[in-house]
Amino acid sequence: MKFLFPLSLLFFVLVLFSCQSGNGVPDQEDFSKLEGLVSEIEVQMGSLRAELEQITDYNESLLQKRDSILATAVPSKYTMEGAFSTNLPGQDPALSTLVILNSSPDRKKAEELLRLTHSMDSVFAGFMQKNPKAIQIYSNSELLASRIYPAFDAKNIVDPSLDTRDFNFYYEADLEHNPSKGTVWIPEPYVDPAGKGWIFSLVRPVYDREELSAVVGIDLSIGDAIDSYLDAVDGYFVLVNGNGDIIGGKSEAIELLGMPLLKNHVYRETIQMDNFRGADFNLSRSKNGEVRQMAQSILVDKNTHFDFVQDARMSRVLGHAFSQVDWYLLEILLPK
Repeated sequence: MKFLFPLSLLFFVLVLFSCQSGNGVPDQEDFSKLEGLVSEIEVQMGSLRAELEQITDYNESLLQKRDSILATAVPSKYTMEGAFSTNLPGQDPALSTLVILNSSPDRKKAEELLRLTHSMDSVFAGFMQKNPKAIQIYSNSELLASRIYPAFDAKNIVDPSLDTRDFNFYYEADLEHNPSKGTVWIPEPYVDPAGKGWIFSLVRPVYDREELSAVVGIDLSIGDAIDSYLDAVDGYFVLVNGNGDIIGGKSEAIELLGMPLLKNHVYRETIQMDNFRGADFNLSRSKNGEVRQMAQSILVDKNTHFDFVQDARMSRVLGHAFSQVDWYLLEILLPK
């Protein structure tokens, strides 16, 4: 008899805990929508990766044929005025915008590199025609010579004194950060210095023998990623990176997680504003303590789900990791 009360108390505690923790362990079918979305996005990622590898291989082949290409006196369609080529956006769809920044260590060699790689214009144009959701494709060289397609108003957008090697779309592909010399997804959204708003990028280095010559990159709009994938499926989805920074998501889902109110703006409009700061949209900064616990559980402890106890608006969050980049897709489930 002396064990009856403690056992009864233990039973009561277990029943109470099970009621508070919600729905038990999720079935595999509960993850089907998440898995389908992640798989769809990663298929597209894989396709872009393969195309970028072909493009950089072609770029490296031009470097190997340097002498024969430069010996061919083909008139250039470009003229340079200071740091920028003079062709205007939409003037000739076959042309890129060329930039040689003022900080170039060797202007003459930079000009030579651009002449050597003029045939990249047609390669870039073909890629953009095949991938209309891409914003732009570009090459940034160690000599601070750049080729960006399609052409844009660089003169009124780009500061000619900047150094592209200071940006993550360049240094994430250099030998220090990318010793395997492979293709790199940049998981953090950033503001494009060419004025394209908040984007994320896929980059790959181009080597001239053992020396890094350039980094070729593809920029993708965060807004387009939301439109194409998350908005096309019923449910409350948020895409975050491994640090907890929100990359994209439905505005209703972001508000459920206690992020700053968006008022009259959907999230994809907000992230294009100059006053956006990644830290303001990090799950660890949520005013909801359970959301902060959820971020720890899924992103750090690598659990696949988190049940809400105190916040009656949400029942559970399911999380699914990406294999190619340090991202997680979260689905918020509401109480039934």
